[in-house]
Amino acid sequence: MRRIFGLKSSSLLVLFIAAVGFSAWGQRVPVVQNVLRPPKGVKVAIVVFEDLQCPDCANAAPLLEEASRTYKIPVVRHDFPLPMHNWSKQAAITARYFDTHSKKIGNDFRDYCFRHQAGINKEQPTIKNPDDLRAQAEQFAKAHGFALPLVIDPQGKLEAEVENDRSLGMGIGLEHTPTIYVVSNTTQGQPFVEVVDRNNLYSQIDQMIAQAGGTGTEKASAAKGRKAKKASPTT
Repeated sequence: MRRIFGLKSSSLLVLFIAAVGFSAWGQRVPVVQNVLRPPKGVKVAIVVFEDLQCPDCANAAPLLEEASRTYKIPVVRHDFPLPMHNWSKQAAITARYFDTHSKKIGNDFRDYCFRHQAGINKEQPTIKNPDDLRAQAEQFAKAHGFALPLVIDPQGKLEAEVENDRSLGMGIGLEHTPTIYVVSNTTQGQPFVEVVDRNNLYSQIDQMIAQAGGTGTEKASAAKGRKAKKASPTT
């Protein structure tokens, strides 16, 4: 089962939700509108809800990064740590700490966690538990020229940010990771679509750029993306 509430990325459902408004669906409409939209000033973006201990999230991350580079569109990353994972929530909190140094360092640490998941690379130390996570985070901080404090979230603010992301995901019916969307700022048609088959990611980005009335640069990037996708082997 892919959804808690059966939410699907179809324009008919979006129109239905808009029609029933705040009656039967309560606060779901503003949650969808706020989360599944690109950042201000951006026409099209990728939105992903991820768990840093999730092997499939690790598999998806390079594809999303490649698409972001190819199309020159941002990837908006949300935390959705799953309860069965023993270090993913603390990893998300630690990544939020690194965000306070720079967003790039924070995202680099998220990708670092993906590369150091147990079983990913036998030649590198792996993260199997919170103690391993702490050791790897200390090494990561040292490599970036600073020391990791003994307590990284003394007031619980970073944990609250992670929980807020998880609540946003719950609010749109997520229960698995990664959950990936291509979103646009359009007010007509289909403003977001879930990427169920990642082989369709580039074509879905093409469609969103066309629907959002992309600029010449964006359309050129879309054409480049199609060529890159055709040249790369199917995974």
